[in-house]
Amino acid sequence: MQTVAVLDFETTGLSPNMGDRATEIAVILLRDGQIVDRYQSLMNAGRRVPSDVVALTGITNDMIAAAPPVSKVMREAAAFVGSHPVVAHNAGFDKRFWQSELGLLGVPAEHAFACTMLVSRRIYPHAQSHRLSTLAEMLRLPKSGRAHRAMVDAEMAGHLWLRLQQDISKDYRLDRIDHALMSRLQKTSKAKIATFLGSIAVERP
Repeated sequence: MQTVAVLDFETTGLSPNMGDRATEIAVILLRDGQIVDRYQSLMNAGRRVPSDVVALTGITNDMIAAAPPVSKVMREAAAFVGSHPVVAHNAGFDKRFWQSELGLLGVPAEHAFACTMLVSRRIYPHAQSHRLSTLAEMLRLPKSGRAHRAMVDAEMAGHLWLRLQQDISKDYRLDRIDHALMSRLQKTSKAKIATFLGSIAVERP
């Protein structure tokens, strides 16, 4: 069974291209529908956390000052993820910080990312919103704590990933919903989802 790494960053802002840096990362490893391992750490990248971000995440500048250096944390996170394919909610955001932080260290970061937000837009088109917290409430996914902390959001995204796999399997009679299929699905237009998944079912009698 495939193992995927579900990750989430907390950051000082929205874009590493604007000088924003990571403040926290969490990664869970999912296998056979279960969380089999976890990694989480705050990190100090020498960038002050703005007050609005402190209010949102609860991560203070004092917490960052006491955190291990970003170089240590990101090397550990990269080793933890290894060669596993990656999953994130709003993955474009996390992928930018993943590649930026590891790029500053000269560490390869060419991991394939699948996005639970993009897939959910195709599988749950009538959801009020495709924010992680809204989907978690709609689908009654387990919650382990405050949103906008990396481990809580990573676990919630992991539960959403598993629920998406279950619902796709049930609705389209597919027994193997892997990372590659989800990556193809997130690039398929909403109007063509039924046709696309129906064709996969035909390919896998």
